[in-house]
Formats: sequence, C-alpha cells, structure tokens
Amino acid sequence: MNIAQHIALVDELCFRSFPAEHGPSDVGFAGPGHHVAVLESGHGPPDDDPAAWAQTLERYEKDRDAVYEVLASRWGDVHPWNPQTLLLRTAQEETPEPWAWLAAHADVAWLWEVQGTGRWVAVAVADRDGADAVRLLAVVTQTPPP
Repeated sequence: MNIAQHIALVDELCFRSFPAEHGPSDVGFAGPGHHVAVLESGHGPPDDDPAAWAQTLERYEKDRDAVYEVLASRWGDVHPWNPQTLLLRTAQEETPEPWAWLAAHADVAWLWEVQGTGRWVAVAVADRDGADAVRLLAVVTQTPPP
C-alpha cells in the first residue's frame, strides 16, 4: 500500500460500523467499538534476520510519520502519544480495548480525536512483540484513550 491508500482506509474506518464480536476483519481485526487495520506487515521476528527487521522498522516509522503529516494537515498537529504509560496502569486498573492491545504492541502513536465522528484514530508501528512481524497500524475506535 502507499500513503494515499493508508489515508483512504483510515477515512473509511472512521465511518465503518463496528462488529458485535471480536475477530478478524478484511483489514486486520475488529471488535465492539474498534477496528485495527494492518496497513503494512513486514519482516518476521527480529531473531530471523536482525538487519532486515531493523530496515523494515525504519521504513514503517517513516511511513507512520508520512501518514501523520497528511492527517495532521486535516485534524491538527499533535504530540506523540506514549501508550507505554498504560502498561504501568494495567496492573492496577482495567484498560479498555483497543488501547490495552496497542500499549502491548507499540511504543509510540500519533493520536487524534476526529471531530464530528465520535471516533479516535491512532497510527503506530507495532514492534514490541519479538515473536511477530513488525506492522504499521491504524486504530479507529469510539473509546477515548484512558
């Protein structure tokens, strides 16, 4: 996919209905109140080929920031959001989905409340799971971040 396709998918997800149950979707997975779209999925676990994994991570971070530039021109500049703060809190309180999942998989996200839709959009690179491929994600949810 290219950046224009990523933006088109984010736009679509801002108006797509949410499923009643958790499960796979045509773009990733979804559940009550959220969609998680895998915009790009690359090289497998870092142990397979650390150099290729690092190159994929760098490319996806650049793509994440390119998506940010387009969305920021529409919805405003935002500061990077650190989902890792949620990991500290999950031991003491329940964190709603998709935020708990995102915190477990990404170190930083760009996050907007999309006015007029009742939805939040986050764009992140999932690279924290050493057993999985690095992925560029778009999360669209009706649940505000905790």
